[in-house]
Amino acid sequence: MRKVTGMAFIGALAAGAFVMSSAAFAAPQLEKEISAAADHAGYAAGASDINGVHMHLHHTINCLEGPKGADFSAKDVNPCASLGNGAIPDSTDEPTTSALNDALTSAKAGLAATDFDKARDDASDTKATLDTLK
Repeated sequence: MRKVTGMAFIGALAAGAFVMSSAAFAAPQLEKEISAAADHAGYAAGASDINGVHMHLHHTINCLEGPKGADFSAKDVNPCASLGNGAIPDSTDEPTTSALNDALTSAKAGLAATDFDKARDDASDTKATLDTLK
């Protein structure tokens, strides 16, 4: 067994901390966040019942808003958890941010809908808006 000296141990700890902090501060991946949100909006639009529509719209909203968003649902999956802070907070240009907010409005309308067809239509609108950004 090899003995690790105090300085070698401290150096290894510092290297490990650097690697961990680099991962924590990785650059947001806006295109992947948009793509994941669009995918889940598509899953919502194709769902066979309103619970499926609502579940995937929660995922879509989580990708759009990120964990600090007003409508973020911690009890639902966040498919974008490792991709950034949410597409809206990570967006840096106005046309994209505006379209993302339009998609969020449609997703929230679908989530609030109690009529299955209305919820699916809103999910389809959400996907169509997000697809323009891909």
